[in-house]
Amino acid sequence: MADNDSAQRLLIVWHSRTGAARQLAEAALQGARAVVDELCAGNRVVIVMRTADETSAEDLLEAAAYLFCAPENLGSLSGAMKEFFDRNYYSVLDRISGRPYALAIAAGSDGSGAVRQSERICTGWRLRAAAPPYIVNTDAQTAEAILAKKSLSEEQLEPVRILGGTLAALIA
Repeated sequence: MADNDSAQRLLIVWHSRTGAARQLAEAALQGARAVVDELCAGNRVVIVMRTADETSAEDLLEAAAYLFCAPENLGSLSGAMKEFFDRNYYSVLDRISGRPYALAIAAGSDGSGAVRQSERICTGWRLRAAAPPYIVNTDAQTAEAILAKKSLSEEQLEPVRILGGTLAALIA
């Protein structure tokens, strides 16, 4: 894909402790790349994937669409992802309004707390939801299962591939 100034950027921001949210981000990247290739839009769309801690306000300002992938921890958004939103919130407020976004949340059972938190932040930024949030349930209910490295199935990853492709198509 061409990385030029006129290309539209899809920014995938992720944080993961056990690998599930990273796998969601990687699957979204695959889906976005597949759609960009299918549309022969490599010169019009650039896909950028960054960890939450390395994503800057400049990255957000340069992007035309966003996918936020994070785990839910203790019923809310993971600390690193929340810190990303906190660190960049006012720097881009009123400067990214109307841009499409989507959420992918990895949860042990529910995920709704992380979704609510993320949606409130995205509403404050006046972003436009491009799709319903995707929550993958890992069924991790014991301390050992919660802390263990995760391996998501193809069935769990396919919806986020579609999500990545949808966002890429919106800006192509």
